[in-house]
Amino acid sequence: MKQLRQRLANDPVVKLSKDVKAMGVYPYFRAIEGEQDTEVMMRGKKVLMFGSNSYLGLTNHPKIKEASIEAIRKYGTGCAGSPYLNGTMDIHIELEDKLAKFVGKDKAIVYSTGFHSNIGAIPTITTRHDYIIGDKLNHASIVEACKLSLAKVERYQHNDMADLERILSKLPYDATKLIVMDGVFSMEGDVAKLPQIVNLADKYNASVYVDEAHSLGVFGQYGKGICSHLGLTDKVDVIMGTFSKSLAAIGGFIASDEDTMTFIRHHSRSYIFSASISPAATASVIAALDVMKEETWRIDNLWSLTDYTLKAFRDLGFEIGPTETPIIPLYIRDVEKTFRITQDLYEDGVFVNPVVPPACAADATLLRFSLMATHTKQQIDTAVEKLTRLFKKYEVIK
Repeated sequence: MKQLRQRLANDPVVKLSKDVKAMGVYPYFRAIEGEQDTEVMMRGKKVLMFGSNSYLGLTNHPKIKEASIEAIRKYGTGCAGSPYLNGTMDIHIELEDKLAKFVGKDKAIVYSTGFHSNIGAIPTITTRHDYIIGDKLNHASIVEACKLSLAKVERYQHNDMADLERILSKLPYDATKLIVMDGVFSMEGDVAKLPQIVNLADKYNASVYVDEAHSLGVFGQYGKGICSHLGLTDKVDVIMGTFSKSLAAIGGFIASDEDTMTFIRHHSRSYIFSASISPAATASVIAALDVMKEETWRIDNLWSLTDYTLKAFRDLGFEIGPTETPIIPLYIRDVEKTFRITQDLYEDGVFVNPVVPPACAADATLLRFSLMATHTKQQIDTAVEKLTRLFKKYEVIK
């Protein structure tokens, strides 16, 4: 045990966290004292929230909150078992049917988290004789899923179709090959080149798995996701999504053809051996799917705000990369400056998320600035003005 403690104490991240705390700029686990909204209460004062994944601003919607409360009244607070045994309720089945129809697949199954969905599905449908080919900037849950799989794993340069084809061309044509990628990349905000990917999959006899965590609720009619938006649902073999972003709850799902879903349902350990999501979360997602169809202004406004904010940052000289979504990376490329700007901004009433090693390289640090459909242009202008002042103070921009 002593050796274990010594090794953990010497971990670079542990050392960095101690150093950052000593500097008084530790930015993690900051407590929110109320509801998640465009403004949140922190330490007794209002702070503008530009670090949330609630892209449609539904976490406080009265219909969704009421559906959650009613589910608790009817079903209680928990399911006390896995879906495989005693944990399936009729509202779980209702939600799975609704999700499958929403994303255009035969069947869907619901996991307790989005992370569970990826680590449950990817290792389950691949074997030691198979190949997984993933984007180098895939989400950590996909990376962990690949580690759990017995398949041989290859990684192509981010959104580099020539590199993807180079890898595919080397692999046996008749082997099972699964190309896995985020639909929208969670830190960079750019979109996977899905049309080219499905073309390469057809050419080299591969299957396609798309993580729609950050594209559901953002792209497509009613927020059906990037696969639907690009008209490629039928070309994508497996669709994964989460509830913790646009859908205002917690949980995740996998959707595919009926045979694939039957296989996953009876083999996926993170599904079989995890308790079902709570009745409250289940009812919240059902209600959120209805609200997304009823209040289409939310997606329209989200995109209007996105265009407005992207232009503002570009005009002011911020480095934001190729993002084209409500996820806007503000590159700083310096670890200490990233922490200091985050803290100064927080003290000035604006919350953003810093991205530092090991989540990125030391010369690729950034602030992750994300939009909600319920932000106002005045709130955005305030945040942009304060960010501009600090980026100039720390000589990130001129």
